[in-house]
Amino acid sequence: MPQPILTFNPEPSRPCLPLPAGACDAHVHVFGPAARFPFSAERNVTPVDAPKETLFALHRHLGVARCVIVQSLVHGFDNAVVEDAIQAGGGHYLGVALVPQDVPDAELQRLKAAGFRGVRFNFMKHLGKGATVQQVVALTQRLAPLGLHLQIHFESSLIHELAPVLRQSAVPVVIDHMGRVDAALGENHADFRALCTLLEDARFYVKVSGIDRIAKAPPYADGIALARRLVERFPERCFWGTDWPHPNHHHVPDDGVLVEALAQIAPTPAALEALLVGNPQRFYQFES
Repeated sequence: MPQPILTFNPEPSRPCLPLPAGACDAHVHVFGPAARFPFSAERNVTPVDAPKETLFALHRHLGVARCVIVQSLVHGFDNAVVEDAIQAGGGHYLGVALVPQDVPDAELQRLKAAGFRGVRFNFMKHLGKGATVQQVVALTQRLAPLGLHLQIHFESSLIHELAPVLRQSAVPVVIDHMGRVDAALGENHADFRALCTLLEDARFYVKVSGIDRIAKAPPYADGIALARRLVERFPERCFWGTDWPHPNHHHVPDDGVLVEALAQIAPTPAALEALLVGNPQRFYQFES
């Protein structure tokens, strides 16, 4: 068994940018502790534990008040680790679950009552083969009565074939990490243009997380430029997240640097308030 991989910076810098009250980190994961929440046998990586206590401490350090925890394939379809963190979060933490496309309605109802607001499906080669997009869109008919949304994570080149099917979704669709476009190709590349075209449909939302994934290295100027462009064009349908603890990454980013980049992504107080407070409050329906 290989040694577990440290995927996060245990000593992130403290950002100079003060975040508005109620700021939301809309995309993180929690891993373990594995002794209590075993990792999935089908996982493609074994990380070191990144439990809720470490996440809560990070958010206090960064000035984050609310959060959406996304279930990871590290834990597979057993969403207990996220459910536990939601319960400990005192109404400030909500979740997005991983489920099979044939998940029973009773389980969807249980997840909604436990603080989950949506379900996520991956279309990433390194994460293995799962449900088809047609199966996922069919599931949205059962998500709609519960007020659950669909979250999609895909390789950038797949947007051209996924978009026509996703437009048939019966629920809002959130696109992860700016569609995983290659930031070095700029805003005129076909993949980013297709993302913007999809976002012209008011049912679609995007997470301007992942500047550190779509750009090769700090200071992530190319990634920041695309995130800022999305915030400018779709100010009411963007969310931001750190993506802590950064699984399946090409380097370990500094979460303080990611927060500091918000000064360029959403450069006015109104834009920052919408991105971090208004948009996630309205969409995820945190307790007042």
